[in-house]
Amino acid sequence: MRSIKRFVLFHLQEHYSLYVFVSVLLLMGVIFGAVIVNSLTLSQKQDLLNYLSRFFGEVSKGSFADPEDMFSQSYSHYIKYIAVMWILGLSVIGLPVILIMLFIKGVVIGFTVGFLVNQMGWHGFLLAFVSVLPQNLILVPGLIVAAAASILFSVKMIRQQFLKKSSDPFFPKFFKYSALIIAVGLFLAVASAFEAYLSPLLMEGVMSLGSK
Repeated sequence: MRSIKRFVLFHLQEHYSLYVFVSVLLLMGVIFGAVIVNSLTLSQKQDLLNYLSRFFGEVSKGSFADPEDMFSQSYSHYIKYIAVMWILGLSVIGLPVILIMLFIKGVVIGFTVGFLVNQMGWHGFLLAFVSVLPQNLILVPGLIVAAAASILFSVKMIRQQFLKKSSDPFFPKFFKYSALIIAVGLFLAVASAFEAYLSPLLMEGVMSLGSK
């Protein structure tokens, strides 16, 4: 455990600027997503609000999808997401796409939270707090690590292919990179569990509180 801790600390110190850049990029996506809410027309907002009202109405009645199905769908989505990042990291042209994917993820989070707060006030804030925050406390760090690892490997591929600045063997680096992505994938199972088993119960509690 001590050796793992030392490795993690050394890795973070060595690539501190990259993790800061990736985190700021994601945060910019969140802010941009929240700003987009104000650019929606009244009819677009009303359509989305009607859809959410029907959804939350079903939630308040306890009409959830099967938690196991929700977990399976959620985890499958997250695994596919980081699998795409892994593949892009193996490509010398995948770097900008990884950054775009991370930014879009931030936009989705920011738009969801911004719309709920914009249309439903404090009740929307509470709904965002219980439906978006729990899994994203785990999901976001996992995506940041996966994106940073993919960017690092892509940069190494560029240096090796075009700049000829790296003569290190390919396969050891490849196995370390793949092992890290697999570890992140296992970690994201916790986020899916929160989303499938905990968030619906918390949302039901907030909806029942709001109806009183």
